Amino acid sequence: MSEPRPLSPVTAAARGLLRCHACDLLCQPLAGAGADSGAGNCPRCAAPLHQRIPHSIRKTWAFLLAAMILYIPANLLPIMRSSSFFSVRDDTILSGVVYLWIGGSRMLALLVFVASIVIPLFKLLALVLLTLSVQLRATWQPRQRTRMYRLVEAIGRWSMLDIYVVALLVALVQVQSFARIEAGQGAAAFGAVVVLTLLAANSFDPRLIWDYAERQDMNNKHTETNLD
Repeated sequence: MSEPRPLSPVTAAARGLLRCHACDLLCQPLAGAGADSGAGNCPRCAAPLHQRIPHSIRKTWAFLLAAMILYIPANLLPIMRSSSFFSVRDDTILSGVVYLWIGGSRMLALLVFVASIVIPLFKLLALVLLTLSVQLRATWQPRQRTRMYRLVEAIGRWSMLDIYVVALLVALVQVQSFARIEAGQGAAAFGAVVVLTLLAANSFDPRLIWDYAERQDMNNKHTETNLD
């Protein structure tokens, strides 16, 4: 059974209006403007108007591919190096989680594992699914896909927790003279992954999900009208 779609019979796009991305004012576009083409400027804030984010899918794919490539060194390279008079220790994200777990800080280990491994991986997979579904003009589960996008946006800020932990440890330990902690190469790669996934989420236009769903509904209604 297909999902009921709460489609409004009248939308801004159906009325031929555009929403300014800067100040949210509804504006009248220039005649003949396409989905990615410029449609004039907002009369209130002078920002360029577009029916949808220009080249949304291409930009999202570019950021996603870069993030997926950097996700490998982010997890394989040391994110932190700790040294003392007696030893030097390099930790990747996963080895740091194991070290915290064995050391008895299980809640912190679980928090770092979720924030540093689960959330970035979920964001990558979710954005790949959303982008691929829009590129293939899929019409299934638009409400669920929109909720997934909102979830990706909401949890994005928590992906930086591991960087915050490393920065905090570096600041705290530098005060002491008996040990030293430095951020490793993995920290830079991990930070880049977080930034790239944020840019990918920001480049993705979730309204494209509903464009194809609405178009499919219109085609279905047109077919039913012809059959009647």
